[in-house]
Amino acid sequence: MKKFSSRIYMGLVFLFLYIPIFVLIANSFNASKSRTVWTGFTLDWYVKLFHNETILKSLLNTLIIALIASVFATLLGTLAAIGIYNMKKFTRTLVINISYLPIINPEIVTGVSLMLLFVALHIELGYVTLILAHITFCVPYVILNVLPKLRQMDNSLYEAALDLGCTPTLAFRKVVIPEIMPGIMTGFLMSITYSIDDFVISYFTHGATSQTLPITIFSMTRRKVSPEVNALSALLFVAILVVMIIMNVSEMRKLPEDQRRRAAKKAAKKGGCA
Repeated sequence: MKKFSSRIYMGLVFLFLYIPIFVLIANSFNASKSRTVWTGFTLDWYVKLFHNETILKSLLNTLIIALIASVFATLLGTLAAIGIYNMKKFTRTLVINISYLPIINPEIVTGVSLMLLFVALHIELGYVTLILAHITFCVPYVILNVLPKLRQMDNSLYEAALDLGCTPTLAFRKVVIPEIMPGIMTGFLMSITYSIDDFVISYFTHGATSQTLPITIFSMTRRKVSPEVNALSALLFVAILVVMIIMNVSEMRKLPEDQRRRAAKKAAKKGGCA
C-alpha cells in the first residue's frame, strides 16, 4: 500500500510539472490562435516559425551567447574549482561561500549591478556585456559541479602518474581531467541551460541589436504571444529531451566499465596487502 501511494504521489508531481508543457505543445498544433479553443490540427505555425526573422535572429543570438559564455564559464569554473580544492580548509570554505553568492543573490540585483558596472567602465551594452554577464552567473554552477568530483577523486592516481614519469601538465591532462569530466560536462550543460533561460540579467545588460529569445518573447506579451512561440518551445523541449536521453544512455553504457575498474582497483589493493 505504501509503495502504491508513493507511486501515485510521484505521478501527481510529474503531472504538475509537465502538464503545462504538454498543453503548450498541443497548442503549437492548434489551427486557431486561441489558447482555449481547438479548431483543428495544423503544422502552419512550425512553417511560419522558420520565416519569422525576429524570432530566428533572437534564437541565434541566444545560442551563440550561451555557447560562448558556457565554454568560458566551464574553463574558468574548472580552474577555480581546482584552485579552491587545493586551498586550506578555512580559506576553501570562505571562497566557496563567496563563489556561491551569485546563485543565492536575486537576479535583479545581479543584473542592475552588472549594468551599472558596464556603464561606469564606459562599455557599450551589447553582445560583449551579455556574454560577460552570462559568464558571471554561470561560473558558480560549474564550480558547484566540479568540486564534488575532485573530492571523489583518488589523489594517489595523480601522484602515481608523477612517479611513473609524467610531467604535472601531462598527469593533469591524462588523470585529473578524465576523473572530473562528468562534473565538467554537467557544469557545461547547466551553464547552457541557464544562459538560454535567463531573462532578468539579460534584460539589464543587452543592447539594441543583441536581444535574446526571452527578451523577444517578453516584448510580444505586451500584445499577444504568437503561436509560433509555442512551436519553438516544443522544438526546444524535444531537442533537450533527446540530448538527455543520449547522455543517460551513454552513462548507462559506461557504468559496467566503471564497475569493472573499481573491482580491479579493489583486487589490486587486496593483492598489495597480501
